[in-house]
Amino acid sequence: MTMIKSLILGSAAGLVALSGAQAADLPVKAKAVEYVRICSLYGAGFFYIPGTDTCIKLGGYVRVDTTFNGTTYGGPAWNGDQGQGNRYRDYFTSRSRMALTVDTRTATEYGVVRTFGQGDFQFDNFGNGTKNPSVLTAAGVNSSLLSGAGGGYVAVEMVFIQFAGFTFGKSASAYATPWNGYPGNNNSFLMGGPDYVTGVNNIQYTAQFGNGVSATIGLDDPQVFNRTSLYNLGLGVNVNGLGTNAYAGVHAPDIAGNIRVDQAWGLFQISGVLHNVNASYNNLSAGGVSNNLSEISGHPEDKWGGAVTAALQIKNLPTGAGDDFKIDATYAKGNTKAVISTSGGSPSFAMFGNTGLAGGYQSVGFGATSDGVYLPGAAGTGGIILTSAWGIRGAFNHNWDPYWSTSLWGSYAQVKYDGGANDNLTAVGTTSAKGAYCAAFAATHPGQTGVAGAGTYSCNPDFNVAQIGVVTRWTPVKNLTFSAEVGAFFLDQKMSGSSVFTASAPKPTALYEFKDQSTVFLNVRAQRNF
Repeated sequence: MTMIKSLILGSAAGLVALSGAQAADLPVKAKAVEYVRICSLYGAGFFYIPGTDTCIKLGGYVRVDTTFNGTTYGGPAWNGDQGQGNRYRDYFTSRSRMALTVDTRTATEYGVVRTFGQGDFQFDNFGNGTKNPSVLTAAGVNSSLLSGAGGGYVAVEMVFIQFAGFTFGKSASAYATPWNGYPGNNNSFLMGGPDYVTGVNNIQYTAQFGNGVSATIGLDDPQVFNRTSLYNLGLGVNVNGLGTNAYAGVHAPDIAGNIRVDQAWGLFQISGVLHNVNASYNNLSAGGVSNNLSEISGHPEDKWGGAVTAALQIKNLPTGAGDDFKIDATYAKGNTKAVISTSGGSPSFAMFGNTGLAGGYQSVGFGATSDGVYLPGAAGTGGIILTSAWGIRGAFNHNWDPYWSTSLWGSYAQVKYDGGANDNLTAVGTTSAKGAYCAAFAATHPGQTGVAGAGTYSCNPDFNVAQIGVVTRWTPVKNLTFSAEVGAFFLDQKMSGSSVFTASAPKPTALYEFKDQSTVFLNVRAQRNF
């Protein structure tokens, strides 16, 4: 009995010891996980950065574009090899892009502090529409950037900080319309008004007055987005009608501002910008390069130009839910980028086509885009003469149903140079912008009326451009859209007659008729937003 009792007690003690050992091996209870919390203060998609009171939203899109008879993003064939229609041009160009956006916001006693940035990772056809060796190997061109299968590049769009009504960084100018250059079009090349869609370095302040009324004033860096060319006509005009750009460094920021009314019926905005036009030197070498006589040659005095734009959007149209109409009109003096504008630089035009002229090789149309011109010397222009321009653009946007929509868009713009073609021959002392330009044009295009005999053509560098197009979009599921856009571009140039001259290679020296030109393009796109 004693033995049995001892065994039972020993077994019980062993079990207690074993259970104690097992209890010692159990894991300690973990701390509560700090799960990501939704931030509902600033709309859908925001969440709190763990451990902070800052909300963040990640987004972007993937977009694939192909343009037929044009450059990327629906650029018309209006200059270069595309405008010539020669064998170096690409019949189609493509671009694939992934855009990533980061938006952070923090509530403070001064209001919301916001940062925003967008980077574009993209790949497109190297040369953007041409395979001309002279273009692909030009100075400053990285020929290995896009030519490899794994090539590509990163582009920076908006990068800014907002605090207490101020904006610092790369953002849309205060002068821009709310839709920039996109009242309804897909393509990035609709003329007629300003386009700051990829931002410009600036500092601006916005005041809210209530009831949808606001005003913004800012200082912009004009170097990339608000300069075309300033021609020193003492260096002549080339075979494509272009002068040599003689802009100096940036001496003053653009001064931009707007007043905006935003209501349920739509919005109205009037905006303006002041732009400094300043030349480098009177005496320059070919290509506008300075030489040892440049500094002592002097320079024309700076001039201030500018532009004004009125923009109107009308919503709640009786044609359907979500339909709207957008339109803006612009006048510019010495600020042609406000009218002949794209999401990048301002184009000049050199387009070739057919001719019915006896003995003629082809027809050609030129359009030289500039902010101003000057011709040094006693018989020159007496300083910078600013170029005038105006334009109008707009779109009607219609939703057929939740899946299909169509936009009809168009624009018209004019560029004008002061004076008459023969002012340089008749004026006493100084000449006009047009007179100085036409004298330089005659040196590379013989046969101008009034310059050498009776002549075979009359000179006028003024030009008009018009565009019209339609885009239809299909959205089978939310945030996935397929679209197709057809557009036409028309160049109404003001030269008349013909000239035998040496055009840009590979064109020959031949008889060319000065004639209006046109082109069409087709762009197809797939885009997934996230």
